[in-house]
Amino acid sequence: MSEKKKFLLRLDEGLYSNLEKWAAHDLRSVNAQMEFLLTDAVRKAGRLKAEDADPPKDDAPPSNS
Repeated sequence: MSEKKKFLLRLDEGLYSNLEKWAAHDLRSVNAQMEFLLTDAVRKAGRLKAEDADPPKDDAPPSNS
């Protein structure tokens, strides 16, 4: 598992509250939810290099397509 960078982040209380509810709905911690959302945003923006991408989270065998 790769090292995780630690840093301080200040958020508006209302934003944090919404993230907390969203994370609970998705059965994630707030930290994991924020990492998921940021990774998704970086991927959608086309700024995620293939070697930076995490492997798929499911246990499905690789497809031969």
